[in-house]
Amino acid sequence: MNKEGLILVNKPAGLTSHDIVLRIRDILQLSKVGHFGTLDPIATGLLLIAVGKATRFFPFYSKMDKSYHGTIRLGWATSTYDTEGEPITEEVTSFPAQEKIEAALQSFSGRISQLPPLFSAKKFKGKPLYYLARNQKKVERQPIEVEIYRFQLIDYQPPFLEFKLDCSSGTYVRTLAHDLGKQLGCGAHLYRLTRTKIGNLDLSESFNLEKINDLAAQQKFEEFIIPLEKLLPFFPKIILDERGSYLICQGNSISERRIIHRLPAEEDFSFQRSQPPEEMSLIFRSFNLQGQLLGLVKYQPEKKSFQPFVVIG
Repeated sequence: MNKEGLILVNKPAGLTSHDIVLRIRDILQLSKVGHFGTLDPIATGLLLIAVGKATRFFPFYSKMDKSYHGTIRLGWATSTYDTEGEPITEEVTSFPAQEKIEAALQSFSGRISQLPPLFSAKKFKGKPLYYLARNQKKVERQPIEVEIYRFQLIDYQPPFLEFKLDCSSGTYVRTLAHDLGKQLGCGAHLYRLTRTKIGNLDLSESFNLEKINDLAAQQKFEEFIIPLEKLLPFFPKIILDERGSYLICQGNSISERRIIHRLPAEEDFSFQRSQPPEEMSLIFRSFNLQGQLLGLVKYQPEKKSFQPFVVIG
């Protein structure tokens, strides 16, 4: 049975993303397992777990847009920007009107600059910020640019506000909560968070660890592992003749005459709401006549050839 591909996991609260990787390694009895994008321990929801050669696709899946459903608690800020930290401001018991909340959320729309939380996996000189913070090391955090497509109030029952968020990869939702509290003047921290989408992949299609364990015990891997051939559907595909397939697997470029069929992308490009970078539009998935994924190739217009840069087959 082929165990290589992508698993959509519904992560429970209390486990780190690495904990999930270790669980999947144990369930599948495989060592080559990784995740595409960290979820904080208190967060739940969609976590992408790659198995085997699918780990090679990290640069693509990790850059996809994300969607969240969560709750922010007004009243004080914390050291971690969520419920795990210590209060760092005095408690406030007077809260803004709903109109002010909605206006503040709207002000975060578009491209914004964020400071990563001190307690985060973001690295500084090779070490995670959380490691430096725990050891009382002072760090000059560098701001990052992210894009907020939607930051919408769903319900407001002071001191709790429920929201939905669509954002670019790399956005720190905890920082949004912290910065919102500063803007409103009452302090705030992230109370609850669920990731609902990554690109076109939805939480409703995911599996909890118990279900994955049960299916694996029955050798029903095809029921919860998306195979390599179905990954990266936003890139068009080319089917090669035997000679072309051999050359690709050896890391050699091929000419257009090695292509038997050329098929369009199966889904829209999901890295960002705007048009993909031009170089991304030149990427194709290459397959042999038996339908196996051989790797990713980049079209070179000046040479009218395809150069492999990720070889799988």
